[in-house]
Amino acid sequence: MQRNSDLIVIGAGAAGMMCAIRAAQRGCSVIVLDHAKSPGEKIRISGGGRCNFTNINASPKSFLSANPHFCKSALARFTPSDFIAMVDRHRIAWHEKTLGQLFCDDSAKDIIRMLLDEMQTAGAALHLRTEIADVEKSGDGFRISTSGGAYACRSLVIATGGKSIPKMGATGFAYRIAEQFGLPMVETRPGLVPLTLDPATLESLSELSGISAAAEIRHGKTAFREALLFTHRGLSGPAILQISSYWREGDDITVDIEPDVDLLDHLKAARKVNGRQSAQTALADILPKRLAQYLTEREGIAGQLADLSDKILVRLVEAVQSWKIRPSGSEGYRTAEVTLGGIDTAALDSRTMAVKQVPGLYFIGECVDVTGWLGGYNFQWAWASGFVAGDSL
Repeated sequence: MQRNSDLIVIGAGAAGMMCAIRAAQRGCSVIVLDHAKSPGEKIRISGGGRCNFTNINASPKSFLSANPHFCKSALARFTPSDFIAMVDRHRIAWHEKTLGQLFCDDSAKDIIRMLLDEMQTAGAALHLRTEIADVEKSGDGFRISTSGGAYACRSLVIATGGKSIPKMGATGFAYRIAEQFGLPMVETRPGLVPLTLDPATLESLSELSGISAAAEIRHGKTAFREALLFTHRGLSGPAILQISSYWREGDDITVDIEPDVDLLDHLKAARKVNGRQSAQTALADILPKRLAQYLTEREGIAGQLADLSDKILVRLVEAVQSWKIRPSGSEGYRTAEVTLGGIDTAALDSRTMAVKQVPGLYFIGECVDVTGWLGGYNFQWAWASGFVAGDSL
């Protein structure tokens, strides 16, 4: 028995559910298919279980793409304020953290329930535990063969995400469908991911595992100022996750610890007040004790501050605030929050997310070559791209 509908959305994540809601509101018959047992799994685990559902500062400059202009239309037509209005309408309490990040007060499950309620109210159907066996063009529409039988539709939206966090069910399905229909691809790689270090560097930093510090991490002209975390594999924390989307193998990054502190002034003042204390002790007033110890020992700086010249203090400051590190790689898709690259936007209409050469076919969300910064930006892209696709149907 074949089920027919105006629209089938493959993928019950953030983008897919938003698309289904908007299309159903516009009068389309909509079915959402997903192989998972529950919808919105990446929503559920996001933000430490509280879902960083958008960022009030979301703008095109916060997104990476081979075509940085592509995301402008969708982001302008469905803004953070539009999603906040939906959240408020469902009386979900939320709060703003640093840098414009918005989180649920209670649970990410509130956002999933909201989307499911909106889908139900609009009349969109959800079919879970449904494996997709085949997708083919059929006449003016598409035919989808699944573990639950055959489906036919006039329009088909692919919203299955990228390769990040495979334990949550992520696959390369969207890319396989894109390849099937001859769409160009931009090389994919893990984004918003911890960086690893070579064994020798890792061993030298082993005593720092678990230490966190305020830092600015730079790669070329790009810089992010947030927390840095030393781990047993390498470097993590928000600042590292951010820079990871720009870093490429073989490149150095520059670590500036406590960038808002004038360390040279601090050390000179400490020398004037109590020249008998060591540089390590004075540095530990600002940095975690183990980190201060590591950096002073690495530079071979010992003895009393009174015996240290300005030149030596400058060298210590450079070791702290101009620290060059060359990561050996990343932790990969296993821990990456997003997938960089994906379906080339040149193949898509930026106003609708429709494939230009295949009428009725759409790609939305993470599988497209649009990737946001850490902090709610990727959810905003999911809501926006899903909305404009649904609004065009």
